[in-house]
Amino acid sequence: MEVAYLQEIIKTYNLTKRYGKQKAVDNLNINVRKGDIYGLFGLDGAGKTTIVKMLLGLIKPTTGIIEIFGERVSAGRYDYLKRLGALMPYSGFYPNLTVRVNLDIHRRLMGVQEKESIEAALSEVGLLYVKDRLFKSLCVDAKRRVGIAKALLHKPELLILDEPTVGLDPLGVKRVRQLIMDLAVKRQTTILILSANIREIEQLVAKVGIIHQGRILEQIDCKTFYKKNKQYLEIKVDNDKKALFVLEQYIHISNDKVVNPGIIRIYEKLNESSQINRLLQENGVNVSEMILVNETLEEYILKLTGGQQYD
Repeated sequence: MEVAYLQEIIKTYNLTKRYGKQKAVDNLNINVRKGDIYGLFGLDGAGKTTIVKMLLGLIKPTTGIIEIFGERVSAGRYDYLKRLGALMPYSGFYPNLTVRVNLDIHRRLMGVQEKESIEAALSEVGLLYVKDRLFKSLCVDAKRRVGIAKALLHKPELLILDEPTVGLDPLGVKRVRQLIMDLAVKRQTTILILSANIREIEQLVAKVGIIHQGRILEQIDCKTFYKKNKQYLEIKVDNDKKALFVLEQYIHISNDKVVNPGIIRIYEKLNESSQINRLLQENGVNVSEMILVNETLEEYILKLTGGQQYD
């Protein structure tokens, strides 16, 4: 089957990985369509890296099926790896060799004949100027982008990125985000991103699979989510207990909660903000801020997984 006619580049059926009695991945079913940027998000320990290792044939599933490019992945069949590239958080590089030599080793391992592919890949990530530097001399941002260049050497149709922005400063995150977007738009590369921090790359993904304790809780189309996401009033007050009493007794609001000391969210009567503010003030509650906001994808995911807000 030709990839040009495929609709699903990655498909898993009840994919499970056990270590003893512990299930690291539990009946995972995901579909990554051709040309998508798909995000698989979960807190640390959710099973994301185990999933990557199974997709790359580094470990065997206990049960279940993986299909990549329409072909079932099985022991001893690794031809599909020539059509994909992968970035792990600590991809193997020799620190005392130059970037060029490191990439040349990988080029030969991947069977890429064109030596020019090294400079082409480095140019694509904006790092041609580091080709003769020792890998260990690079900053974290440059190392991560060289890792992506390594994954791009053989011009893969599918790119798997495990925590592509981990450890990067805001500028580094922005650079990697732009690079991912360019790869998807200009090269029509299908991209699977695995991350514990959706805030950094949520604007990139078309679809999100939320994984928790090895299970998919929900798969969300991001455009649909942003059309339907919940609005709320967030109010900063000097006395949240007194404020809740006033809201519930005088304004008859029941869908409210304290999310942090001095911060209340109201999910109803959002068009009555002026009256809410006035009644709080009249009843001795000082309001320092009141804003109408939309629930973010990050908040929704954390609510599903029972996680805490990121710092």
